Amino acid sequence: MITGPNWSQKLREEIGKAVIGQDTVVERLLVALLANGHVLLEGMPGLAKTLLVKSLGTALGVQFERIQFTPDLLPSDVVGTMIFQPKTGEFTAHRGPIFANLVLADEINRAPAKVQSALLEAMQERQVTIGGQTNLLPKPFFVMATQNPVEQEGTYPLPEAQTDRFLFKLLVDYPSLAEESEMMQRWGQVTKQPALVPVSSGEELLSLRVEVDKVHVAPALQGYILALVHATRAMATDPRNQLQPGKKYLNFGASPRASLALFQAGRALAWLRGLDFVSPSLIQDIAPDVLRHRIGLTYEAEAEEINADKLIGQVLDKTPVPKL
Repeated sequence: MITGPNWSQKLREEIGKAVIGQDTVVERLLVALLANGHVLLEGMPGLAKTLLVKSLGTALGVQFERIQFTPDLLPSDVVGTMIFQPKTGEFTAHRGPIFANLVLADEINRAPAKVQSALLEAMQERQVTIGGQTNLLPKPFFVMATQNPVEQEGTYPLPEAQTDRFLFKLLVDYPSLAEESEMMQRWGQVTKQPALVPVSSGEELLSLRVEVDKVHVAPALQGYILALVHATRAMATDPRNQLQPGKKYLNFGASPRASLALFQAGRALAWLRGLDFVSPSLIQDIAPDVLRHRIGLTYEAEAEEINADKLIGQVLDKTPVPKL
């Protein structure tokens, strides 16, 4: 029987051949796979976001496709289109790159709203419509998207309806001095580029989700999850709940998808760490990744350089932790 730590270790070791560091990000990606959720990766250029997702697809042994989002991209470039066949006089469906197990939407915020909307049905329903016919996407199916947080020219902010469909928004940070030094030693030699091999499979992943569903979530912890999510809504509606009373820093709180995401991701993280129950500390660990893209900051918050993580930290500090 495969255990969470063993499965995690073999994937981490294989991914580590190509990507140095980013241990927390890798763990969150594995949690998303187990929880059947999509991931939005945000970070500066050159932090190996694309390499990380590609390496994950190779190590997992699933079909991987990369879509480079650009301002001139069309919805048909993503989902596919109907093509006329002169020999038969009929139209046949040509499937786009979305028909893969792991889809990398590279620089997703560079595409206009029409292309963004093409992803919504795929991300939520796991299906796309081509020529009036519904086509189911393969199982498992994940969208992992990257975006640059500082480059604004030629970009389109993601609509709230789409960001809400990402299980996590992960912030990819710079490597440490030791990790960057190791990168120079490893990648400075063209003849020694690592070759990754599959160490798992899509079928194995689907079977592991059955084990994740067995992880216990106590009623008191379910109440704690709801309390955290409802606290973000209270912060948005009642100025007395703000970081500074009288100042409004949130336009809206987290949606019900946040409650489901904390519940599902909490169980996946517990299983991955070899536990058969979810603890409050696990929920606190993943809360920023689940909530930071689901709350709407006001202009006042941005002007005072108050980010989402700071407000989430206040919610975690003020919400009573249940004793299990």
